Parts: sequence; structure tokens; C-alpha cells
Amino acid sequence: MATILIVDDEYLIADILSFALEDEGYMAVTAGNGERALEVLAREKPALVITDFMMPGMDGLELAIAIRGKEDFAQVPIILMSGAQGSIGRATPELFDTVYDKPFDIKQVVDRIKALVPLKP
Repeated sequence: MATILIVDDEYLIADILSFALEDEGYMAVTAGNGERALEVLAREKPALVITDFMMPGMDGLELAIAIRGKEDFAQVPIILMSGAQGSIGRATPELFDTVYDKPFDIKQVVDRIKALVPLKP
């Protein structure tokens, strides 16, 4: 079972994504900020990371840079979801595989995750 790390300080969004991904057969783990996400990353070794941009402490851009700087996780796909900073994500394709603006279409997000991290039969 592939693990997806969801990083968002808006817990309702993290929960909605978690439930949708678990319904599709993924395991979802969450973190409310970038610092916590790095702890979860090391422990859970997710196949994909979904992050918000604006969070307390470390923002989504700083988190993506930190993930890309870790040899074991440099190739892990990262999806950025942002209410206001999507343009920054789109300007840094070396960090983010996909960028969605909030509000997002959950089906579109799940379909993209399935394309990036196909489930094994």
C-alpha cells in the first residue's frame, strides 16, 4: 500500500484528502506544518507528498526545498495546493510535479495521484 503525506494546517482539507485517498486504497498520513512533515517523511517514507503553501513556520516552498535536498526523497513527487501562491509553485517545476489552486476538484487530484503513484494490483 502506497503512503501519501498530506501537509496542511487546515485540518478539514487534510481530512477530506485523507478520506478520499484511503477510499482509493492509499494510506494517508498528515502533518499540520513543514517541520512536522519532515519528521513524518523520515518515519513513513511516503511515495508522494501533498503540501499547502502558507503554513506556520516552514511554508510549502521551504518544505519542498528540504525534501528535494534529501537524497532518499529527492525524486518523491510533490503536489502543491495553494489558495494564493500557486504561481510560485508553477514557477518552480523542479520542486513541484503538479500545482492546484484551492478550492480544488478532489477527483482531479485523486486521478493525478493515481497517475504519479499507481497502486499495485
